[in-house]
Amino acid sequence: MDVIPPKEYSPFTPGQPAPVEFFVGRLPEIERLKGLVAHAATGRLKVVFVAGERGIGKSSLASFVRYLSERDHHVLGIHTYLGGASRVEDLVSRVFDRMVKDSEGRGFLEKIKNHLGPRVQKVGLFGVSLEFKASDQELGSLGRNFSRELSSVLAKLENGTKGLLLILDDINGLAGSEPFAHWLKSLVDEIATSGRPFPVCLLLVGLEERRQSLIALQPSLARIFDVVDIAPWSSKESGDFFESSFQKVGTKVDPAALNVLTTFSGGLPVLAHEIGDAVFKRDVDRNIDESEAILGVNDAADVVGRKFLQPQIMDEIRSQRYRAILRKMAKGPFEPGFRRSDLQERLEDAERRVLDNFLRRMKELGVVRMNPEGGRGAYHFTTVLHYLFFRMEARRAESRAE
Repeated sequence: MDVIPPKEYSPFTPGQPAPVEFFVGRLPEIERLKGLVAHAATGRLKVVFVAGERGIGKSSLASFVRYLSERDHHVLGIHTYLGGASRVEDLVSRVFDRMVKDSEGRGFLEKIKNHLGPRVQKVGLFGVSLEFKASDQELGSLGRNFSRELSSVLAKLENGTKGLLLILDDINGLAGSEPFAHWLKSLVDEIATSGRPFPVCLLLVGLEERRQSLIALQPSLARIFDVVDIAPWSSKESGDFFESSFQKVGTKVDPAALNVLTTFSGGLPVLAHEIGDAVFKRDVDRNIDESEAILGVNDAADVVGRKFLQPQIMDEIRSQRYRAILRKMAKGPFEPGFRRSDLQERLEDAERRVLDNFLRRMKELGVVRMNPEGGRGAYHFTTVLHYLFFRMEARRAESRAE
């Protein structure tokens, strides 16, 4: 008989990549990425760009593919987060630091230490942790010889390791760096012309606009990337996620409640985890009904706003004059675009007088933009995350007005 975890244990992990056991959906993307990794493991470099909206689950997908690739294709997976990195030297430092940390407890730490030499140092109060430290000069040299360094590391690994999956995640700072764009192109060219096998899959993770930034800086990268676009979960995938997550803690979800959860998460895993966690905290009897789901959505709106939106946006939408407009937006069709005229018809005179100010301010803050394809007065939310948050906030405004 399965043991049900205590009520304090939430099956959701807001703000973190999903654990492997909670991963759902994405089967076509997973199969394609696994195929690219397997192809690279035969000795031919693959450079992949996983693109998608904020909160769509890119990091979780990359982490899951790493797990499957290590299990099924016997590659070494290194998942490096590059938030705040803006130089090639930063990338090199973090890659080797992650390699050192991941080698602990995996049977090849000594080989990594021997290869990197004194740059692997003990840190912490009792010297029980390891860290890679190198000067900018050393990092520059490692960057210029990056492919040879990776080949040397792989050559020293035994135990059937067939290749390397190197995940470069959160490349926002690097995507605007011309030196990085040229370094990446030179790396690919050097490997292609060397004639030597190079069993590495280099997997970059970022927004589609980051890929376009890199291509603008180095147009040749357009033909180098194998692009994998990540779409939102389908309604079924969202429902499966909520049902399986709650089931792991012995909790059932009523159909009406499940409809609320899937509707307001909009297929974005980041919102699904926030909403799921909020609903889990609201539940008192291990059975989620519609009212608890709505309360959880209302609670999650605050958390999502603080985490993902600019403070100015929160200040604007909390003004009473704009909450009235939000309530009317909630009565509209559930889609990320709208027409000013359609919204105006649902407003009272006092609300109509501030509508243009509201829309202008939302444009200034990057929440909405004009949609020329939709005709005059058509708007579109700039990101799905903005749109879904507004729907949650509108629903909460409606609840308070009832």
